[in-house]
Amino acid sequence: MAMLEIRDLCVNYGMIKALKGISFDVNEGEVIALIGANGAGKTTTLHTITGILSAKSGSVKFEGKELTKTPAHKIVRMGMAHVPEGRRIFQQLTVLDNLKLGAFTRNDAAGIAEDMEKIYGRFPRLAERKTQIAGTLSGGEQQMLAMGRALMSRPKLIVMDEPSMGLSPILVSEIFDIITSIRKDGTTVLLVEQNAKKALSIADRAYVLETGNITLSGKASDLINDEKVRKAYLGE
Repeated sequence: MAMLEIRDLCVNYGMIKALKGISFDVNEGEVIALIGANGAGKTTTLHTITGILSAKSGSVKFEGKELTKTPAHKIVRMGMAHVPEGRRIFQQLTVLDNLKLGAFTRNDAAGIAEDMEKIYGRFPRLAERKTQIAGTLSGGEQQMLAMGRALMSRPKLIVMDEPSMGLSPILVSEIFDIITSIRKDGTTVLLVEQNAKKALSIADRAYVLETGNITLSGKASDLINDEKVRKAYLGE
């Protein structure tokens, strides 16, 4: 059984069919990339999986449990964390308070303190800025904070939406190194990413989403060499 199973998922915005019956799986320990053009339905997919949007029909199962009627905060408790597009950190709070809020579903003080130290070890810049107001951080630091906040819930699956958006090439490489290390530590990753080349370079498998349909899927190493994918998404 896959950790995450999506079956025939349909989502509408009014009269617009944003997702038209997509199906895919995420297995434990994988990095799965979901690539496609703007407006293809990638963010809609993540929002529906994490309980922010409601499905018109279809199924989302996490570890065998149906999620389509489950509110977002309960999905976090079940072991899924979401790093949203645009970071969505709490701008007026400190770095430390943002990280504490990531652990809002937990009541194990010792474990939370231990994980806080792990986050500071993984993101040394956050340790240096723990008392700084989050809204004054650079774009890259805010992205690291969004990832650190999500990891504070001790997720089994972390869902990331455009983590490299708006970052310099050096920071993009750093963010992708961090994603790889998150997987090495045992967290499964579902990644939506505009930078298809980078996403495919670290993913195990990938799905191509076009106007609400999955049109292509396979090993990431195969898709990165697929002529259609290269022309459409890799700028080659």
